[in-house]
Amino acid sequence: MAVLKVRVSDDLAAAFDGSAAAAGGRSALLRRLVQDQVRGAKSGPLKAIPGPRSAARLMVRLAPTEAAHVDAAAADMGLRRAGWVAALVRRHALGRPTFDRTQEVALLAIQGELRRIGVNVNQIARAMNTAVLEGRVLALELQSIDDLRRELRGHISALREAFAGNLAYWESDL
Repeated sequence: MAVLKVRVSDDLAAAFDGSAAAAGGRSALLRRLVQDQVRGAKSGPLKAIPGPRSAARLMVRLAPTEAAHVDAAAADMGLRRAGWVAALVRRHALGRPTFDRTQEVALLAIQGELRRIGVNVNQIARAMNTAVLEGRVLALELQSIDDLRRELRGHISALREAFAGNLAYWESDL
């Protein structure tokens, strides 16, 4: 890999460092400027580039059978090898689950359903507070609220099962 060097005054370097901090640092900004120049990009306002992560990097050597196990398990969850290992560590260190993309979509759908049910319950409660209901009409409204409550409990139960199942997946068989 080639290294480019340039000499500038201390004042200019300090000013450049100040603006480069928002773009990920001196090297990141210089690399971007060179890439833009080669690609023929027009110079314009520079966008902030995310800075370095605060996460630690870990390298693990695995035997071929261990690597095959990790590859298969990661593929089953739709994760890359490093993502699967990170999820395993996260589970044991923090007790947090990791879901594959289809599971995330399903959980988001459940969350959306819970929101819609909550809106319905609020509307019914508001209507019951403002209307004077007697006899059979009140009984029907109360039955509707009870039905919504049961549906809401079912969704909450499904969420709990999803999290419990995911956490169980990461448990050690040792």
